[in-house]
Amino acid sequence: MSENLIKKIENKYFFKKKLPFFNSGDTITVFFEIKEGEKKRIQTFKGIVIKKQGKGFTKTFTIRKMSGEIGVERIFILYHPNIKNIEVNKKGKVRRSKIYYFRSLKGKKARIKNK
Repeated sequence: MSENLIKKIENKYFFKKKLPFFNSGDTITVFFEIKEGEKKRIQTFKGIVIKKQGKGFTKTFTIRKMSGEIGVERIFILYHPNIKNIEVNKKGKVRRSKIYYFRSLKGKKARIKNK
């Protein structure tokens, strides 16, 4: 009973954005809005999806990119109001849904095959 009530409230007061479908191994660009003082601007983060987890409005995904020789990971909430757009740049072919092994790979071994 309580699950039905929660779903009704979510459907009434929250709205899901139309976002593209992506999985682990895909290269995506996330456009999100950040606030610096009184100004707002849109910043991009382009990288490979390491994992997706959760369900409903608490669904999250982790993106990893290389900045020089340093790996940077960031966790995003899929339906966060500050995420303005998501672009899928490349579809990757991986065997696992959570590619944590990707963190230890460098150079040519860190490439993912295209679908």
